[in-house]
Amino acid sequence: MKVAVISETAARRSGYWLIVVVLAMLAGLPLAVWLDISDLSGNTLRRQARDMSSLISSIRSYYSTNVVGRVLAAHANGTTEGTVVSHNYANIPGAIPLPATLSLELGDVIKEQQANITYRFVSDLPFKSRASHELDDFEKNALAALRANPQQTLNDLTRVGLTDTLRLITPVVMGQACVACHNSHPESPKTDWKVGDVRGIQEVIIRQPYASNVFAFKYLLCYFLFVAFIGISFIVLQRQQTRTIHSANRDLEAANEFLASVSLKISRYLSPQIYKSIFSGQKDVVVHTERKRLTIFFSDIKDFTATTERLQPEALTEMLNEYLTEMSNIALEHGGTVDKFIGDAMLVFFGDPETEGPEEDAKACLRMAVDMQRRLGELKDRWRRNGTEEPFVVRMGINSGYCNVGNFGSSDRMDYTIIGAEANLAARLQSIAQGGEIVISYETYALVNEIVDAHPLPPITMKGIQREIVPYAVDGLTLGTDHKSRVLSEHLSGLDLHLDMSRLEPADRLRVRTALKEAIAVLDEAAPEPARS
Repeated sequence: MKVAVISETAARRSGYWLIVVVLAMLAGLPLAVWLDISDLSGNTLRRQARDMSSLISSIRSYYSTNVVGRVLAAHANGTTEGTVVSHNYANIPGAIPLPATLSLELGDVIKEQQANITYRFVSDLPFKSRASHELDDFEKNALAALRANPQQTLNDLTRVGLTDTLRLITPVVMGQACVACHNSHPESPKTDWKVGDVRGIQEVIIRQPYASNVFAFKYLLCYFLFVAFIGISFIVLQRQQTRTIHSANRDLEAANEFLASVSLKISRYLSPQIYKSIFSGQKDVVVHTERKRLTIFFSDIKDFTATTERLQPEALTEMLNEYLTEMSNIALEHGGTVDKFIGDAMLVFFGDPETEGPEEDAKACLRMAVDMQRRLGELKDRWRRNGTEEPFVVRMGINSGYCNVGNFGSSDRMDYTIIGAEANLAARLQSIAQGGEIVISYETYALVNEIVDAHPLPPITMKGIQREIVPYAVDGLTLGTDHKSRVLSEHLSGLDLHLDMSRLEPADRLRVRTALKEAIAVLDEAAPEPARS
């Protein structure tokens, strides 16, 4: 069983990045609003100052042309009585102010009515009877720039705290009437004015606090507060979810460790193929069987009861466990399904849950049996060196046929095994084998005859099977169609022979031949062995 576990480190890193993104988005919105308000405030102030300056200029122009101009024109035509135009109009009954004087006094009125607006009409060349105007650096520079180019408008936006201050300066240009008046007036500081000259500057100063613009975005601010609340809530929920995930991960890790431990323990009781098919979901754990063509292997230790009497229980247990472990490993290497251990006996079958076809399954089973006898010979040599005089001698039987295979038992406890007469026949073939011998049925022989050298044994009968069974004793494996390369295997009490010509080096064949001749000579000197019944 595989349980997905979310990486705690990845979850934490993802959570941090999400928080950073959300905070950046929340911080970005007020910054964007602040920049927009700043830009809007500056544009608003510029537009307001231009409108104010343009309005005053229009009023002064209208007054100069349609009021003062008409009066002066009447005086020029000889009318000496009536309205007088003077900068000192307040001391002359019926007099009206000059346009410049009107502009100065209009600035005072605007200042009284609008506390945040200042209007200045100033020049560095005032009439001698008037006090000189104090000009700051911006006004001086603006006056010099306008005299060089009177077509421009200058402005300066400064910000102190949360208040914006805009200063807009436009030129005061001398017209025809102004030139005539100024050049002839006794108090004029300059008498060579020309039309188009810049006499002074007209300045509009407007101060506006940020708050007045901020509250113009009340709906946007409400939306921002709402989004900020949602974002903060999302972060809080995400942190809670992260903690929940971390807790779940710890629980899952503990559960995984427990399941892995249980799974490892269960795997000791099942064949790897069965274990894999169950835990991968290929097979359901229900009472269910199928009829399949299998090759069944059955092995048993000859005279095991007598062996137990010769060995101490501890030594016997160690040898038996080592023997079964080695045999199981060889079975797995060849693709066999280890069904069960019955004391010292071993049941293996080929063809379920994985199969390569009846012929290949049978060949794999036979090769497995030969490799088991070879490995047993190696174990017996080591056991003898460790002090065991009579190690295990194993008999093996192989049969091929149809059996019922699957889960047998109850819904509470079941066993994956095979049942059928063919399985019983494999056990019977094992029982008639000599020590160290492999006996196969004709059905198996027919499937593996291309790779085996075997001779028939006397027919046998078996309960539940009507026909006579012709067993075959395996003499060895052939590695080619010419039968020149063979594997001979013989394991008896007092004899361990495994001859694999494919592994034998040419230089060692003389040594093997000499050893075999010596063995034959020893056998010839001994009493002849009784014939097999």
